[in-house]
Amino acid sequence: MSDTTPVLQDFVGVWEISRVISDHLAASTGAFHGTARFSAVQNGLAYIEKGQLQLAGQPPFLAERRYHWHQDENGLHVSFHDGRPFHSFDPRSPEASHWCDPDTYQVAYEFDAWPHWRTIWNVSGPRKAYQMITDYTPMPTGSG
Repeated sequence: MSDTTPVLQDFVGVWEISRVISDHLAASTGAFHGTARFSAVQNGLAYIEKGQLQLAGQPPFLAERRYHWHQDENGLHVSFHDGRPFHSFDPRSPEASHWCDPDTYQVAYEFDAWPHWRTIWNVSGPRKAYQMITDYTPMPTGSG
């Protein structure tokens, strides 16, 4: 696909994900490796991420996240699994923020190498200062 402005249905499928977590306060780095599956559900896509998380000084453990994505004329919207809004963005200008008192979460989506894409999260607050960079690579149909 040459268009670097994806629409919701372009995400359907299984993606290999690789994440680096740079904790600026602890001066440590963590990593996550796993998969993300976008599946069609009523009113959008279910996002289920599963994999192994390795944080400094801890044994690796299984981690999972779930979100709901949908699209309308205003852009793409990401909600927590329980329906609470998380963030929204226009794929042509893919940046967003989320305030979770007392912390600020800012994200930039990079689609310029589609279908490979990336998210860059910068998180700041009184007890948080970290960056998470996640790379998404499409897995062949039938994988995962």
